[in-house]
Amino acid sequence: MSFSENPGNSAQSKWIAEAVSQTLQENSAAALATLIAAPANALINIGSKLVVRDSGVMPSLIGSLGSEALDRAAVAQAMRFLESRADLRIVQGKEFAPELTDWSDAKILLERIQAEPRLVICGAGHVGAALAKLADQLGYRATLIDDRAEFVTRANFPEQNIALVAAGDWSEAVEAAVGDGHGVSLAIVTRGHSEDERCLNAAISVDVDYIGLIGSKRRTNIVLQRLRKGGAAEERLAKVHAPVGLDIGAVTPEEVALAIMAEIVAVRRGGNGGSLSKWRRQ
Repeated sequence: MSFSENPGNSAQSKWIAEAVSQTLQENSAAALATLIAAPANALINIGSKLVVRDSGVMPSLIGSLGSEALDRAAVAQAMRFLESRADLRIVQGKEFAPELTDWSDAKILLERIQAEPRLVICGAGHVGAALAKLADQLGYRATLIDDRAEFVTRANFPEQNIALVAAGDWSEAVEAAVGDGHGVSLAIVTRGHSEDERCLNAAISVDVDYIGLIGSKRRTNIVLQRLRKGGAAEERLAKVHAPVGLDIGAVTPEEVALAIMAEIVAVRRGGNGGSLSKWRRQ
């Protein structure tokens, strides 16, 4: 819709809800801007909303904050917000649109609209099992895959948010679980080179958010070299985190799972994985 359109509250609420629902169904991202403060003399409704979806060349807009000028400034700010790793932010008019002096005291709440992140785990051994449970606790939708059906049962994983897949074929199971890769992290923690290679080969051409491969430097290099010889693109292989996880000195399966999830979160949030107190010791 254009900036000049200002639908009634009920119609706007319906359109906003539909836009949010569509965003989640398509596994895409949008920013929901809500006016939470306005100048006292402004003829505008507190609580007015605007959904901004990145549709490529031009953002698509649903709703309005009640002012064409404020809408335009809010859209630019919303696009910058979507490029960041933040889920929530409050911005003030004088910060993001100082040229709009009439709206200097306006405040806008920006919220990221995006489905919960997904983690696909290849291998339901000790590390894979611990990783699935930890991911569930952190709000990820986990899919746990193994070719040993007795390893992926509800008796072992009563958590309903963990999807269990008994793979007849590793490649087919991984391809189905990863889909188009949007919002997906993939952790390969199987029991051997062959299984690792099939899982990685099935996902290497998909634009997933993160791929991690467990193992020593030697083991992971063997797998990567095999894929390289098979024609896998070098730029894709370079994105594989191998060996997987942050270096926290992990020993137990639970600690290894923590190291893996820490790296996945760091990639998702834009963190560097370093010590927050390092500056104090420098």
